[in-house]
Amino acid sequence: MRKEDYLISLIVPVYNEKETIEIFVNTVEQKLASIWQHIEIVFVDDGSKDNSAQIVEGLIAKGKPISLIKLSRNFGKEAAMSAALDLVKGDAVVPMDVDLQDPPELVLEFVRIWKDEGIDTVYGVRVDRSQDTEIKRVTSGGFYYVFNKLSNKVKIPANVGDFRLIDRKVVEAVKTLGETNRFMKGLFAWPGFSSKGVAYERPQRSAGTTKWNYWKLWNFALDGIVSFSSLPLRIWSYIGCGIGLLAIIYMIFIIVDTFMFGVDVPGYSSTMCVVLFLGAVQLISIGVLGEYLGRVSEEVKHRPVFVVSKIKGALSDKLEKGIVRTHNGLYVNDSKENDGQ
Repeated sequence: MRKEDYLISLIVPVYNEKETIEIFVNTVEQKLASIWQHIEIVFVDDGSKDNSAQIVEGLIAKGKPISLIKLSRNFGKEAAMSAALDLVKGDAVVPMDVDLQDPPELVLEFVRIWKDEGIDTVYGVRVDRSQDTEIKRVTSGGFYYVFNKLSNKVKIPANVGDFRLIDRKVVEAVKTLGETNRFMKGLFAWPGFSSKGVAYERPQRSAGTTKWNYWKLWNFALDGIVSFSSLPLRIWSYIGCGIGLLAIIYMIFIIVDTFMFGVDVPGYSSTMCVVLFLGAVQLISIGVLGEYLGRVSEEVKHRPVFVVSKIKGALSDKLEKGIVRTHNGLYVNDSKENDGQ
């Protein structure tokens, strides 16, 4: 059983979402009215080019239980969530999308399971992807299948996104993970602890348009696989050994054939096929090596995952004034901007 005087921190990354912010706050306040006194909303502005941050600041000025963490530029959704995790003090944390495709009313069920059953991570499972295109359904299913096959230590359930409730001890474990390339679905699963899924149907966006495209999703999937599995490197070792074995067998065949039947006129087509095939294999294997080497290069630099340029609301008191370096990021807590909050 959890304590009755608990705090749930809703982490909401935003990037050019001026149409959805006020709708989100009003909907959450309505849907979570029964536990509203236990709720704080933390918006993380990921370098928006519109007035998303100003809208959040306006809501703070109206006395809403809201805080704003503004990043100095667009670092990506994973970095935005990491910035909030470093600061929030809730007994549990719920990352949510501002477009209301993560139904706020489901948080009530998350909290019930967390409190009554003592489950440390309660995640939403999409049971209906009919609104997605066929190619998105296929590629999404393929990603979860490939990821879980390649990763022998961390498994992520299919059709599960970032929408989940995470207990404080899981949050503290995730905060210690200092990698630069952050795949949050994997990081949330890495500490272990008890978990349970809750099925739901994902609704349409409340307003605005998605900021994701297939190129971003491809790179996101690649980051996840490379971050949690070294099996692709091992696979290419096996492929190299297999091709080497075939080459030895073919070499023996050529030698025997030459002794028995003499020298044939060499064929241009077969030579080119072999050269092109082996060249393609070498380039692909070098590309796989490059993916891992590039990420190693980023990790050894130990650059901050994000830089926060402004903190507004109650969270502005969570850090000392000035520039503060945490395990994952760099915060600029300017006293002139944050005094009086």
